[in-house]
Amino acid sequence: MLLQPSLYTDLCRARQSGEKRLAILLDPDKLPPARLEQTVALAAEAGVHYFFIGGSLVVNDRLDELLSEIRRRCTIPLVLFPGNSFQLSYRADAILLLSLISGRNPELLIGQHVIAAPFLKMSPLEIISTGYMLVDGGVTTAVQYMSNTLPIPAHKDDIAVCTAMAGEMLGLKMLYLEAGSGARQPVPTRMIEAVRGAVDIPLLVGGGIRSTAQAVEAWKAGADVVVVGNALEESPELIPELMRSAKIPGG
Repeated sequence: MLLQPSLYTDLCRARQSGEKRLAILLDPDKLPPARLEQTVALAAEAGVHYFFIGGSLVVNDRLDELLSEIRRRCTIPLVLFPGNSFQLSYRADAILLLSLISGRNPELLIGQHVIAAPFLKMSPLEIISTGYMLVDGGVTTAVQYMSNTLPIPAHKDDIAVCTAMAGEMLGLKMLYLEAGSGARQPVPTRMIEAVRGAVDIPLLVGGGIRSTAQAVEAWKAGADVVVVGNALEESPELIPELMRSAKIPGG
């Protein structure tokens, strides 16, 4: 399990010192064993900060197996990124307790959390309450379909800012701007900049980031953590380049 300082404490410290973080999102449904071995090896060698584990469906019941396999191969913190209350495991280090604050589906604002609460209360997981904000990425994504919510329009920075401020005022520890898996374009940098200027809590950005240049743009715009998934499923060799870019001052 994760040693002190906690993942959240470390992330806050990094934010205060201007350090950037990279998280690799792994979907148990999409990752064949051979690709997992390559991805984990590259990530461990490059010093990737976090693995996020989860997806909109996760239908193959490989979550525990995947977590155990990664743990055998490296010490990178494992963070659950659950699409629903069934995607839980004691074998991770932490969980992003996601509240879909950009939507109006009560199940994803509080309903699934009530179901998961007894498990989480008894678990050793570090629980990090996170405001999840879905942004239009130019295509209907799995998270949009499964959550039955509308994303924030990509040109409506004001809606994103007000939503982010409300999440911070409600006591959420982090915010996650997400264009969705398979998005045609990532969250616009102007929206990242606007949200970053309105809140003080850590800001994560993911979805539609397919290149190092796009990751750097997100970091420079104010993202504390950039989350990359689909691009690394196809080209895990991008990992060292992404990590080198994360270590450059200013992103």
